[in-house]
Amino acid sequence: MSEEQRGVVFPAGPDGRRSTATLGRAVIADALRPVDPTGARAAEQETNWRAGYLAHVRRTVEAGLSSREAALSIAGAGLDSLHDRMRVAGPDGEQELATLRTAPAAHRLGTVELRGEAEPERELSLPYRGGRLRGDDLHRRLAAWVAAGVIEPSCAEAVYTVAEHPQWLALPDHTVAVLGAGAEMGPLTALLRWGARVAAVDLPRPALWQRVLDTARRGAGTLLVPTSADGDLASTAGADLIAGVPEVGDWLTDLPGVPVLGNYVYADGATNVRVSTAVDALTLRLAAARPDLALGFLATPTDVFAVPAEAVEFSVAAYARRPRTAKLLGRPLRTLSAGRLLTRGYLPGADPGVNDSLVPQQGPNYALAKRLQRWRAQVARAAGSTVSMNVAPPTRTRSVVKNRALAAAYAGAHRFGVEVFEPATSNVLMAALLVHDLHTGGGPAHAHPWQDEAYAAAHGGLWRSPYAPRSALGLAAVLGVAGARG
Repeated sequence: MSEEQRGVVFPAGPDGRRSTATLGRAVIADALRPVDPTGARAAEQETNWRAGYLAHVRRTVEAGLSSREAALSIAGAGLDSLHDRMRVAGPDGEQELATLRTAPAAHRLGTVELRGEAEPERELSLPYRGGRLRGDDLHRRLAAWVAAGVIEPSCAEAVYTVAEHPQWLALPDHTVAVLGAGAEMGPLTALLRWGARVAAVDLPRPALWQRVLDTARRGAGTLLVPTSADGDLASTAGADLIAGVPEVGDWLTDLPGVPVLGNYVYADGATNVRVSTAVDALTLRLAAARPDLALGFLATPTDVFAVPAEAVEFSVAAYARRPRTAKLLGRPLRTLSAGRLLTRGYLPGADPGVNDSLVPQQGPNYALAKRLQRWRAQVARAAGSTVSMNVAPPTRTRSVVKNRALAAAYAGAHRFGVEVFEPATSNVLMAALLVHDLHTGGGPAHAHPWQDEAYAAAHGGLWRSPYAPRSALGLAAVLGVAGARG
């Protein structure tokens, strides 16, 4: 059995093909059905899912705005659909995904503990443009971001709170499982610098693990590493989540401290849905064994979110005071593009507004994988679990830079009120928000799930830009390419 056919897989159709579009269309339709039957039918009848998914994904947010119950119904139905449809392939054939909750592990993972050699950092500092911001400098930068509409005021307040409680940084009595330990957007480096205990999970790739182990040695925390055999640690460390949910689940269950399951996995294309589904199955297995389990996620800014009236007002005001040149060029551009370019971000007075920052180039599999994480966060929070899910800023990660269109758009984004962050800045900022949430029970309680998602968002300015993000994306890319050539 090939690697592509092992572990969590897409369901096979009557013709034997495992269609990602069929799965995505069905899950979005099932999610909408309890609240928006018309929207469900529209999703089911979408003939070109690769190009047409944007409107249907947006509808899963809009349909849930009527009430808390509606939002949770959509999230629950979407999760149920995915778990009912996805399969687990093994030597004895295919089984339901639910079998992973209780399936025995094929082998037991060992544990190697590695302690860092540095002293833990006892003050929150943020790397930014070649320096490190702390104290008053950090406060001024956060205030400047708020004034520019780059982060929500609640984000600055949460980071202020962590800076005032530096003893929180080491997360005493916790063990943070970082799934996707080698991910650029993960908190592993920051947590180890602060002296935390981290359980690292990633694929068994020696080069990746050598980098993770070097990070641990330079840090001040404790790294717990899963191993499959004796020998060189970089060569024996790691586990494949897609095919190893029972093994990873048993390993995490036995670790000390209050468990935190941090989901920072990413893969290209359809594999992203497979690994995200595997993590969700792992979440259910671990939650059954450890009722005190807390969850951590990063929400992508290139998605659809409901945003507070304050953000709408900021955007409307920015649109009204845009430069005269932008006003003169805007009307003909909108006319020539049939209304697709430089449209206003929101209708004035919208409360909440809907920010649609989906990027077509990222594709429906990426959107579904991130939707799955948001749905799990909503359902788990409603059930009483501590959940940290925060919107991360646009960031120049390798996965973004290798996409030419996205890289160009990010290079020109500053012309439209959007700040794109470097990975080092994003990592520490988002790790600080994780620390805040774990020490405050997931942050303040809100009446509706959209408000939980909007709290402490570091969206880079996408929510408060004068323009609807996709209507400026193409121009940002053109300007970004021109700037790079210049």
